[in-house]
Amino acid sequence: MNKAPSYHQNNTTKKTLSYYIFYPLLFVFMMWLVFWTEDTFHYNFTRYGIYPMRWSGLRGVIFSPFIHSGFSHIFNNSIPLFVLSSFLFYHYRRIAWRILFWGFLLTGILTWLIGRPSYHIGMSGIIYMLISFLFFSGILVGYYRLIAVSLIVVFLYGSLIWFMLPIVENMSWEGHLSGFVTGLFLSLIYNKNLKKRYVNKKLVKIYPEDEVFLKHFDENGNFIEKPE
Repeated sequence: MNKAPSYHQNNTTKKTLSYYIFYPLLFVFMMWLVFWTEDTFHYNFTRYGIYPMRWSGLRGVIFSPFIHSGFSHIFNNSIPLFVLSSFLFYHYRRIAWRILFWGFLLTGILTWLIGRPSYHIGMSGIIYMLISFLFFSGILVGYYRLIAVSLIVVFLYGSLIWFMLPIVENMSWEGHLSGFVTGLFLSLIYNKNLKKRYVNKKLVKIYPEDEVFLKHFDENGNFIEKPE
């Protein structure tokens, strides 16, 4: 006879859902709320974006990701932001907030340092940071779950790499490049800690339902045909 799920199990499930669904949706909602406010009350928040090498432009490090130039701009950023941040909170939830904090800060500052003299707005830089971090972290750690995430990210968003070059007029390729470099940097910084957690099979404690499946892999993630 199957036992009914315990209160602890239900509470853990709800907490997990809040991490990889609620927060990504919240970020998307905040973008659209700012866009709706601009459109409804005829505000223009572009001046709160990042303006390189101007001290007042540093406020854009915080504000610019939530400001967009039009419907197509915010729409094109909404789905990637939700998908990629969901991956981050699900597979890297112990460090997700640190990645986002440093990702926002470093992407913004680097854009402020290398960008051309214009206002840089939009969530694209953070999206490139997430693409870069998720891809390189999976490859560097070498754990099969994270490698799968890396491959999914490449399949979905690999073509975006071209937009780190100045090939589209009025597009902040500097912000894209800054995000990508930041994601690579963070993946290198957290690589050692991630390897300790994943390669040493600590995920068994997080995903106990996979314990039997994980026995088919050694500590390096290689498949074992006949586990002991």
